[in-house]
Parts: sequence; structure tokens; C-alpha cells
Amino acid sequence: MKIVLRPHHIIGLAGYIVEVRTSFRNLIVVNHEDEPIKLEVPVLNDEWIEEHEALGLEVIPVNDDDDFLVMYQMAKHKLDEERKAIESN
Repeated sequence: MKIVLRPHHIIGLAGYIVEVRTSFRNLIVVNHEDEPIKLEVPVLNDEWIEEHEALGLEVIPVNDDDDFLVMYQMAKHKLDEERKAIESN
């Protein structure tokens, strides 16, 4: 199955991760590109990160002891700043 991540958008993939095969409990995926990018789901293994980073995505793994909300807000703030810079040009 595939999910399309629109340009300059962010998504959390917790519900699409097979946790018994991965070292993380959630992923934050950010598309900084000007084009939509298709994500393969479900996430079956750790190699998924490298495969999708090669497509131009920023992939942030969230481990058990990490604070998902803080990490998501930081990535979203960075993305919002990027959007503002694009809109001002």
C-alpha cells in the first residue's frame, strides 16, 4: 500500500509500523520537496528509513523514551519556517 505525502507536509506513521521488526515505535516523515512523494506502508524494517531518505524525505525515528509530541512540533516548526520562506519569494 502507498500513502502520498504532499509537498511541504509532515506525517506520523505510528499506525503503519510493524513494531516487532523495527527498533522504533513511531516515525515522523517530512517532505521538504516541491513534489508529492509516495511512501510504502506498512513499515516492515529499519531499512525503510534509508530507502525513503533516498527519495528526499526527512525521516525522524521516535524511540520508546522519546517525546513524540516535542519531536513532531520541532519538525513542524522547521517546516513552517521553510513554507514562510517559500511564500515570501
